[in-house]
Formats: sequence, structure tokens, C-alpha cells
Amino acid sequence: MPTITINGTECEFSPGEKIISIANRAGVEIPQYCYHPGLSIPAQCRICLGEVWAPNPRNEGKLEPMMGGKLLPTCSTDASDGMVVYTDSPKSVANQRAVMEYLLINHPLDCPVCDQAGECTLQDFSYKYGRGTSRFEETKVKAPKKDLGPNIYIYADRCILCTRCVRFAKEIPGTSELTIDGRGNTSQIDVFPGVPLDNELSGNVVDLCPVGALLDKDFLFAQRVWLLKSTAGIDPLTASGDNIWIDHNEGRIHRLRPRENTEVNQWWITDEVRYSWKHVHADNRLTRPWRRQFGTLVESDYVKAYHQSLDVIREAKDHGGRLALLVSPMLTCEEAFSLASLARELDPDAVLAVGPVPFQGEDKTFPKGAKPDDAGAFTMYAEKAPNARGVRRVLEAITNAGPESVLACDEFINRAMRAEFASVIVTGSYPSDWATDTLLDALSDPHVIMIDSHASRLSEIADVVLPGATFAEKGGTFENARGLLQAFVQAIPVVQSAKTEGQISEDLRELARGGELDRPSFTIDDFIVDEGPGQVPAGDGGVTLPRARLYDSASIREEMARASEALRMFTTDVRTPPVAKKREADMQVVEI
Repeated sequence: MPTITINGTECEFSPGEKIISIANRAGVEIPQYCYHPGLSIPAQCRICLGEVWAPNPRNEGKLEPMMGGKLLPTCSTDASDGMVVYTDSPKSVANQRAVMEYLLINHPLDCPVCDQAGECTLQDFSYKYGRGTSRFEETKVKAPKKDLGPNIYIYADRCILCTRCVRFAKEIPGTSELTIDGRGNTSQIDVFPGVPLDNELSGNVVDLCPVGALLDKDFLFAQRVWLLKSTAGIDPLTASGDNIWIDHNEGRIHRLRPRENTEVNQWWITDEVRYSWKHVHADNRLTRPWRRQFGTLVESDYVKAYHQSLDVIREAKDHGGRLALLVSPMLTCEEAFSLASLARELDPDAVLAVGPVPFQGEDKTFPKGAKPDDAGAFTMYAEKAPNARGVRRVLEAITNAGPESVLACDEFINRAMRAEFASVIVTGSYPSDWATDTLLDALSDPHVIMIDSHASRLSEIADVVLPGATFAEKGGTFENARGLLQAFVQAIPVVQSAKTEGQISEDLRELARGGELDRPSFTIDDFIVDEGPGQVPAGDGGVTLPRARLYDSASIREEMARASEALRMFTTDVRTPPVAKKREADMQVVEI
């Protein structure tokens, strides 16, 4: 392969690559503002200029400076074999200092109150490539704060006019709401009159902004970024399987951000995914078990709720009734396996079904005009369930009788209406009230064991209600619309006394086999997920819940592969997440 040397590091590249792209891949830092791999290249911030030398075929291939030694933008210059690039030469460093000085002339000194502080490249490059002092003594140009749309503010005096946001709005959603208004030092990013920044991907401009100019209203003044922990997750709302970062602190989510994956979502996520975490901390979360006693739901402990669930199912089976399991497409593949295994242990003839799969709108592919299979395309799916295919795959493997052996929700409802089921285990974990009138009517006669994360109309008719977990409180695997299996890990602890659906199924299986639940003593390493209130080891006075063996999604995947040849892919084809990011302060902290 051809090679190029950048600041003394030799790098291989493919023909047509830009110098800066090769440097980014090789970990060679070149300061950059306007460049983004998913957008067009304007080469206007000028901080990435470098000295470029290349072999001259007219002079026996000797290295000679290109353009007579003129500094060239590494973001728009194609690499060639044998090229040597310097961005750390005296000439390049002088340019970097000059660019930083010009960018900071009118920039306000509001880093202490800026939401971007801690992840701002203007701060980083000012420290690394700036002068350290300002020679500007005139009055700064003051620009206003503006409301660009439902989700975005702009603090225009912080803007460095990199135009990433303008190019994004034009090239990806194709809506072109943003423009540069004015000339010279009065230029500002703004929307066209009467056209707010309100497309399906508008929140991405906040991630694109290299400074603190574009801010998310939802995250504004919510948390300092150096306090946040970032955990790799998968889109919990739609069938796209978008890769995300879950930013959290003290057991609470504060924002979701896109995680780069050029096979799935490129560098973007939709606004509906970005703000899909609010239900995790909703007021109607189920936080403890409930069981029906003398016709009324009363609070219960887990052991009593578990035993009543098993008694209801066994009593129905003893009278010739059949058990049905409705597995939500919001659950992981591992949880579907555990629940289905439990159902088949309790009733070998148990009917397995996939819960309702919501749809909204129609599929949209970006950039505008692209097709879903095009390179660089990003699709927003109308299917609002992250794992309908994965759940069906697991249930079909357990029945080992073909696709017709697993019921769709409509067919399940029809058979329930005909009183074919005496008891039903129902799972939910949807972000909103999902129980339709038809489903409620179908479940009015059989005994219902409900495992859900939020209270709903269905919980009012259930015999036992067991509190489940949301996407951020568990680990597992989702299968997206293209059949890609992607794993994720738990980000925050399960709220109060709730449990993951996988742990609930493990507990019920242990009790069904005649075992007992333990109150385990945890160590800090295997108990604390995030430094949330109450997340302390049992030995230090914390409260632990009775449970069977600790549910672990990785162990369940191994069990799935042993149980069925059709599930062996869960040990070979699952994409595992990167290690959680840890933010550390740049400044050394010492005791005084």
C-alpha cells in the first residue's frame, strides 16, 4: 500500500484519502475545526495547514515542497505515495498560533459558565497551539443569544464560523434551515426568517459544534461534563440499532449522544432517539412488587409475589389451562431466552408470542435522496421497537418448530379472546402506555403475571405486578432491522427495588425448581454500577434484594449457544461494545 509520513509517523492509506483523515486514523493530532468526515470540506478554518513535501517525478523523485513551500490545508489535500507532511514545523506552528489568536479576538471569556467547557476543542487548542496572551485591546464584537428551534439555542458570540452546522443541515437532512448572515466580523449563524431548525436530526448540530455556540436546551446547565460517565448503548426506541453513548451521573441519565458506527448510523442519531430516555426517570415507574389480595393490589415483597405467580400458573395448569408468554420487543434477546425457558419449564406446551410492535410514520433515509443500502446512508425506521427480530429469533429457536410456532401480537389477542389461555406472563418496558383496549379485553379473563417498568392500565387488572428495568438499567443484545446483533452493557443501577426481567426470570426458575433465594453479599466491584444514591455494598449497611444466581447477559449467551444450534450466533456474531469512557480533568488536583 502507498505510505505517507506525517510528523515523523509513517502511515498507510488508500488512494483518494485526505491527509487529515489519515492522521486522525493513525492518532497523529492535527488541529481542526471545520473538517468532519461526514460532511463536505470547505477548508476555511485554516488551522490544519501544514508543510507538504512530495516526490517530484521531474527531478528524479526527490522530495520538494509543494506549491513552493506554501502551507496547504491538510483537510482538502489528497495524499500521495512518499509524501511527507509537517504540522509541527515552525511555519505551521506560527500559523496555528495566528489562527487561534484571530478566533479568540471576539470570543467571550465565559468558559466557567459554558456547557461545552470540558469537551471544547477551542479550549484544548488554545492551550496546545495558542499564544497564552491576547494582544487585542479594542472592544469585542458582541453577538446575541438566539433561539433556533424547539431544541437548540445559539450563543452567537462563541461561534467560530466553522460552518459544520450549516453544511450538516444542507447535506444530511437536506432542510437547509441554517445560513451565515452578515459579513466580516458581524457574520453570524442564523435561521432563515420563519424557518426554525426543526428537522428529525437537528440535535446533531450540538454534537458537531466544536465550541459552545450551539447548545441543547434539554441539557443546558444540567451537568458538568467532567462529572459524567459515558456507557456504550444501543438505540432503545427504534429498529435502526443506532450506536449511542449514555451519559449519566449518580444513577441518572443526562443525555444520549451518537456513537460513531459507519455500518449503522454513521455519526448521527435522530432527535426521537436522543430524547427517548425521559421515561427512565418518569414518575410512574414501578419500583416494588404488587400482588392481588382479596381482589385488591397491595404492596408485596419479592418472595411472596414470586410464590403467588407460580401458584397461579400451576393452579391454572392443574385445571387444564394453558400458559402463554407475551415477550415485549423492547426486551433483550437474553431476557427473551430466560423468560421462554421459564415458561416451558412451567408448562411444556406454553404458547410463546411477541408483544405489540409500534409503527409511526414511514422509513426515511439520509442524506436526502439516498437509498438504505448506499454507502454513508443513515435510515430512520418507522418501526419503534429495538428488538422485534431478535425476540422472534430466540422464541422460534426454543420452540424448534418454525416461524408459525411463535404468535404475532394480533394472533395472540385473537386466541386469548377465545379463552385458550388460563394464565399469561406479560412483559412491557415500553416508553409509553402500550396496553390497547383490545389487549386489555383479551387479558380480562386469564390470570395475568405482569413484568413491566411503568404502571399502566394493564397493571390494574394483573394478579401480580413485578417491576422491570429500562434499557439503561440492563445489559444484553438487540437485533436491528438489518439483522445485526449488537450487545450493550448496563449504565445505571435499576431504580429502587426493581429488577431486570432477566433476573426476575432467574428467580422464578430457581423457586419453580424447589430452590430458595439468597440475600447475597456484594463487593463494590460487582454491585455498584454508577455512584448513585444508595448504591453501596451490603456489608456497609446497604439493602440487597433476595435473588437466585446473578443474571449476566454474557453467561446467558453461552447458555443460548449450548441450548440451540440456531442460537450459536450469539457467541460468534454479536458486536460487543467499547469500554465505557472515563472523563478526567486536564488540570492536576493537589491537596492544600
